[in-house]
Amino acid sequence: MKFRTRACLVASGLAIALLCGCAPNERAEQASTRTGVPGINAAVTEELDAPWSIAFHGSTALVSERDSARILEIGSDGAQYEVGLVDGVEPSGEGGLLGIAVREGHLFAYYTTADDNRIERFDLTGQPGSLALGSGTTILTGLPAAANHNGGRIAFGPDGMLYATVGDAGDRRTAQDRASLGGKILRMTPDGRAPADNPLPGSLVYSYGHRNPQGITWAPDGRMLASEFGQNTWDELNVIEPGGNYGWPEVEGIAGRAGFLDPVQQWKPSEASPSGMTTVDGFVYLANLRGERLRRIPLDGLAHSTELLVGEYGRLRDVAVAPDGSLWLLTNNTDGRGDPATGDDRIVRLGLDN
Repeated sequence: MKFRTRACLVASGLAIALLCGCAPNERAEQASTRTGVPGINAAVTEELDAPWSIAFHGSTALVSERDSARILEIGSDGAQYEVGLVDGVEPSGEGGLLGIAVREGHLFAYYTTADDNRIERFDLTGQPGSLALGSGTTILTGLPAAANHNGGRIAFGPDGMLYATVGDAGDRRTAQDRASLGGKILRMTPDGRAPADNPLPGSLVYSYGHRNPQGITWAPDGRMLASEFGQNTWDELNVIEPGGNYGWPEVEGIAGRAGFLDPVQQWKPSEASPSGMTTVDGFVYLANLRGERLRRIPLDGLAHSTELLVGEYGRLRDVAVAPDGSLWLLTNNTDGRGDPATGDDRIVRLGLDN
């Protein structure tokens, strides 16, 4: 396996830990400990093309590729099988085939068309090694789309509902407009309807005031967390409350202003650009693009984080828990903004027992 030749904080296999202090006027740039690389095992697969999301169908991994519109199955030996192409995908800038989720024999995909972002549900047919996309049903259309700020993460919550992050598509005014689906986190049934207990009756809107959220996960106690790209000052980690207003574009980061919910942690965009995230063994793991690092955040101390793999694999788009309990980390260096190394893009398996 070829590691990236970027600076990382490892010397002779021993971790080096650095404590980053906080200036008094940077109260949300919390203490962040940088360490070396724990529990690296191996690359699961390589030579992916601008991959965006990982989801598991039983024990089988599926990956979306943004620009090719392909859904790939990753075999136990790392072999890649094309499950299918998602028709109608129009990649442009940050848009294309984005988040995927799997539930009860169906694959859900969030993707960009020539006119909008939408969510479609597909039957998954066949057996591992020969999976295929069956017929598709579009469950949601009309989500704002642009060359950037498309959001795009979808995941099923512990309540069985499908959640989707939607960016403001460059029109920041939509984030505070509760009649718009731009700049929101949405909650829907698996067929795209608004649940009766959503905070706004008859609306898919679950929270608002978001700029470009790209990660969602849940703690065992039911708390929902989301990652969000800021403008120029702060990227955010938020605890999501039903009906909550997270401030964009009126505020960015911790503001302490009435009516807005502050993030529990924030980072400079050069050190973050947070995307996919997952929760396991009492920690949130958060993949960062521009910051080229994996953050580990304790659920019992959400204002703190440890930085892992700093610069080791370049841009990191997603992280997921595999059925064997390991973390699968998805790099994103071939999307036009990264510096691809030989073998990029790849999935790297990280053991958690070290």
